[in-house]
Amino acid sequence: MLQLPHQPLHAAAVPAQRAPAREDEAGPWHAEAVCRRDEAGLFFAPSKEPTAARLSREEAAKRVCARCPVMVECREHALLQPEPYGVWGGLTAAERRVVLARRRRREVELRKAASAEQIAQAG
Repeated sequence: MLQLPHQPLHAAAVPAQRAPAREDEAGPWHAEAVCRRDEAGLFFAPSKEPTAARLSREEAAKRVCARCPVMVECREHALLQPEPYGVWGGLTAAERRVVLARRRRREVELRKAASAEQIAQAG
């Protein structure tokens, strides 16, 4: 577990929904998640965590995500749920909010373009 000099990091409680029950032919994607082994405390903030400690912990969590074989599945899960806390699929909650906002804007633009095309074809 990550420990900063002079600032011990207390493990956060990992919410039960960390391991969703979505399965495919090969079994649940989360069974292969690297974070399930021993670094779960990196992914969720302890209460009253100082900003520098949070940033350092999040970067350490992202390094774990970077070597995870199911990072994409984890990220999509967190975006579809949406998961409000923690690092999932290499993204923090704030980063996931940005991705979701971009997706929503893109969907609106695509709908507008499709409507404009229908109008043009009809007229």
